Amino acid sequence: MTEVEGRRGRMGLLWPGGRRGRDEDFVAYYAARGTVLHHTAYLLCGDWHLAEDLTQITFAKLYRVWHRLERHDVLDQYARQVLLRAFLDERRRPWHRERATPPESPDLDGIVADAVVPDERLLLQRALMRLSKRHRAVLVLRFWADLSVEQVADVLGCSPGTVKSQTSRGLAGLRASLGTDGHNVLRETPGGLL
Repeated sequence: MTEVEGRRGRMGLLWPGGRRGRDEDFVAYYAARGTVLHHTAYLLCGDWHLAEDLTQITFAKLYRVWHRLERHDVLDQYARQVLLRAFLDERRRPWHRERATPPESPDLDGIVADAVVPDERLLLQRALMRLSKRHRAVLVLRFWADLSVEQVADVLGCSPGTVKSQTSRGLAGLRASLGTDGHNVLRETPGGLL
C-alpha cells in the first residue's frame, strides 16, 4: 500500500460508504435538525442574522468532527453544546462590546398611546433579551430545548444546583421584566415556562 492510499484509508475514503456516505448522513442530520438549532440560536441571541451565523458555525464545527462521532444518540446534545459555545464565544468578540440602544430609550421614536399591544411572543422575547446571557442560556435549554436539569448542567459544564439557581433567577428576572401586564404570559404560553 502506498503512502497516499494509507492516508486515504485513515481519512475514511476507503471505508464502506466512504466519505460520500458520511456526507450524506451529515446532510440528512442538517435537514432534520437545522431549523431547530436555528430557532434555538435565535432565542439565545435575539437576532435572526446572528442566529444564522451561529447555526452555520455550529454545523461547520460538527462537519469537521463528523467522521469521529460515534454516538449518534447524543448528537443533538452535542450540537446544542457546540451552538452554546459558539454563542458565548461570539459575545466575547470585541465588536460585541458596543451596546445597542435599549427599546425604552428616549432616543428612539415613542410608541403611540393607542397602538396595538404586541403579541405575547414579542413580550416574552423582549423580556428574555433583557436577561444575562447565562440566565437566557439556562432558560432556553430548559424550556425551549426541553432538557433536564442534569442535561443542562452537562452542556454548560456546571453543577445541577447551579442550573436550578440560574433557572430560578432567570424566571424571576423574566417576571420582573414583564411586570404585572405580562405576568400571565409565563402561565399561558403553550408549553410555557411554568
